[in-house]
Amino acid sequence: MELRGITKVFSNNKSAKTTALDDVTLTVEPGEVIGIIGYSGAGKSTLVRLINGLDSPTSGSLLLNGTDIVGMLESKLRKLRSNIGMIFQQFNLFQSRTAAGNVEYPLEVAKMDKAARKARVQEMLEFVGLGDKGKNYPEQLSGGQKQRVGIARALATNPTLLLADEATSALDPETTHEVLELLRKVNRELGITIVVITHEMEVVRSIADKVAVMESGKVVEFGSVYEVFSNPQTQVAQRFVATALRNTPDQVESEDLLSHEGRLFTIDLTETSGFFAATARAAEKGAFVNIVHGGVTTLQRQSFGKMTVRLTGDPLAIEEFFHSLSLTTTIKEITR
Repeated sequence: MELRGITKVFSNNKSAKTTALDDVTLTVEPGEVIGIIGYSGAGKSTLVRLINGLDSPTSGSLLLNGTDIVGMLESKLRKLRSNIGMIFQQFNLFQSRTAAGNVEYPLEVAKMDKAARKARVQEMLEFVGLGDKGKNYPEQLSGGQKQRVGIARALATNPTLLLADEATSALDPETTHEVLELLRKVNRELGITIVVITHEMEVVRSIADKVAVMESGKVVEFGSVYEVFSNPQTQVAQRFVATALRNTPDQVESEDLLSHEGRLFTIDLTETSGFFAATARAAEKGAFVNIVHGGVTTLQRQSFGKMTVRLTGDPLAIEEFFHSLSLTTTIKEITR
């Protein structure tokens, strides 16, 4: 999937214009999982509607499997949509249909043979771990089970692309973990490309290969999950990362830490930061390092983190500690 200079402008009855998407350019390689994250109003929902062909951009190109769908006739778009699966925040199941009936619906629309439909439905229910729930109605299912039915329905037509629009926002943390594990299985075993639309950085951290951060209709940051988490460049990305990692003290914690003797520093930890060597040198020269906050994370087989430390003792040794680390990593002093 490729988006080239996608812009979407809405006009109201008074001729006022709102730019929902502003020159969005993204490439999603086959088999990738990409997270698209942003706060409300960032343009995520509009982007989903453009990808699945429910709306058209004001300008730009949107290529699915190499075909530009912008301006395409509805009759041709319907065929392309069969290659796109969609799962939703509120599940969007038919309450009058059983779990099996919900999964079967897109196959009925595709006019698949009845015997083949039944076999495919059971295959998909087994795949999502609900092989024994086919006769249950949505009201008899938990939230996580409903979302599994939604995923089975989205996969029924053998799509090459799966759009997950806030698919875990209505679920508790444990169920969210289970659904994300299932989506990883979908990607790993079926090779389906997945675009995850979310406002939760923890979801991106758990499942995505790459992440696009949106703000005011623009993609303001794009890269591997490791790149964005370990070194966010924009304020909005930094805020999102902070919600997922919690490896720096917040304002209340900082005020409490500052009420004690010593100087506080927050240090970026990498394989080359030299933190432990600098700590040993400081101790030899009369400065003592106490770890008061922090955490280390491993993403995409690479580790990174932040450590907040309090230094007490010889002032010159503390200055040397600060200077030596500033040459190899990012170190910031926390002050009032």
